[in-house]
Amino acid sequence: FEGDLQPAQRPSWNYRSEDGGGMILDMVCHWRYVLDNTFGNVKSVSCLGATHIPERIDEDGRRYKATADDAAYATFQLDGNIIAHINSSWCTRVRRDDLVTFHVDGTHGSAVAGLQDVVTQQRMNTPKPVWNPDIRQPIDLFAGWQPVPETTSFDNGFKLQWEMFIRHLVDGEPYKFDLGEGAKGVQLVECALKSWKERRWVDVPDLKV
Repeated sequence: FEGDLQPAQRPSWNYRSEDGGGMILDMVCHWRYVLDNTFGNVKSVSCLGATHIPERIDEDGRRYKATADDAAYATFQLDGNIIAHINSSWCTRVRRDDLVTFHVDGTHGSAVAGLQDVVTQQRMNTPKPVWNPDIRQPIDLFAGWQPVPETTSFDNGFKLQWEMFIRHLVDGEPYKFDLGEGAKGVQLVECALKSWKERRWVDVPDLKV
């Protein structure tokens, strides 16, 4: 929300680059650990940032110029020739199962994961839609997906990570998300910003931490 019809749900500094705001800075660091730990290590990135809403209204009702990117369109190349494309936006309206969804395609099936739920579609259950602009689509393309039974692994991921960290502090249990993981996230942000500025693919070198 821009702040006129109803109050903005994000602080105004998020939209000012001089105050540390920006979608790429805010979110690309998170996509690093998601991609690395779910699909494969990030090897290169092509990223385009944009400021779709040039003016917003701050907490005191004053108009201000939005100087930071409020959307990022990034493509990542991972180990194993895996391609990941992630759009991040503070300007879009949601029409999907959750605020964040990941659609993953494999040769033998696909999965769509939100923050709480996951659905899958196997190769043998995949329908075959036919392109015909003269009629409405006769296939319910949502019906052929099967929910994955809920387990404790689908608990709040942020809560689980905090619990792991607390057990690490109190009981000395191993904790995989160390400072090195944070440094990798910052590295990917820098590569994404460089890609946007230079309008090209940027390789992500191995980071020794």
